[in-house]
Amino acid sequence: MTIRVLVVDDEELVRTGLRMILDAEPDLTVVGTAVDGVQALTEARRLRPDVVLMDIRMPRLDGLAATRQLLTGPDPAACKVVILTTFDVDEHVYEALRAGASGFLLKDVPADQLAHAIRVAAAGEALLAPSVTRRLIAAFTGAPSARPPPPGAVRPAGLEDLTAREREVLVLLAEGLSNAEIAGRLFVGEATVKTHVARVLLKLGVRDRVQAVIVAFRSGLVAMEPRESA
Repeated sequence: MTIRVLVVDDEELVRTGLRMILDAEPDLTVVGTAVDGVQALTEARRLRPDVVLMDIRMPRLDGLAATRQLLTGPDPAACKVVILTTFDVDEHVYEALRAGASGFLLKDVPADQLAHAIRVAAAGEALLAPSVTRRLIAAFTGAPSARPPPPGAVRPAGLEDLTAREREVLVLLAEGLSNAEIAGRLFVGEATVKTHVARVLLKLGVRDRVQAVIVAFRSGLVAMEPRESA
């Protein structure tokens, strides 16, 4: 199956470079490009891509607002959105995750990692490396350290409905493991892991794995590791 990609960036050189990289892959094809968020919304509705690579800082309508309108509006699109950014720590990225984006990539990511990330996003898996996930979720949730939430904190709806195995899968998702890696860790088939992940998302009422990871950290199911010193 060919994965259809829409590239959104206000810089022509970036759009051209991304198209060349992705079109060189046998299972990826760039079906269109857009220069800002307004055009991205139009093209996403018209072309129905599987994945949208969305820059954050653009004229007219930025990537954050475009992502929110695309994924959480009255008629949400079925595509995945991956945020493109120059910085690995950017407050707008946290807002993008809140708006439903599946993750983010740095613009200087190597070509092979870019292609891999597109495949991962299309499959509904997490894009974030474990260390990056923890840093992002820490900022997103306001967690300053490894401390769990205070006694009496409200547990997210659906968390108590998870089976022991589903909780185990959620913890491994929070560690940044792929379905194949989780299967290896639990000594089960990858299809079984996919079933568990689907049930976790359904019970938690979340859109994707990134949102499930946020629930895991917010609830204290997974403790935040202390940040490393620079």
